[in-house]
Amino acid sequence: MIGVIYWSGTGNTAAMAEAVAEGIKSAGQEVEVKSVSEISVDEAAAYDKLALGCADMGAEQLEETEFEPFYTELEGKLSGKKIVIFGSYGWGGTWLEEWGNRITEAGATLVEPGYAVLGEPDDSAKEECANLGKILANA
Repeated sequence: MIGVIYWSGTGNTAAMAEAVAEGIKSAGQEVEVKSVSEISVDEAAAYDKLALGCADMGAEQLEETEFEPFYTELEGKLSGKKIVIFGSYGWGGTWLEEWGNRITEAGATLVEPGYAVLGEPDDSAKEECANLGKILANA
């Protein structure tokens, strides 16, 4: 079972999460999709593979009231896990690189560079998200 866990303010990252999950399913793996408010850190840490999604907020950072505290607690439990990250942004777009560095420093494997979409994901972006899910499923 692969976990897709996300935070979305406008629905853009939620749409990306669903597309990632479709890719995982199409690769023959089971998947659960949860918003960060629907899952505990311990439940998230129980997955061997995780797709984590968060929109870019403020000064190129993870959303700070729900997702950042969740991720900070989860970070210590990531060692040995295979992970992909994704999210939408309105400006900038470099937060995924910094987040990816945090993941590898925590001892996890980032199986693919993070995937970011400016604004609402179109069909092409959703295909890329599905591909990201397939890559994670097959990692």
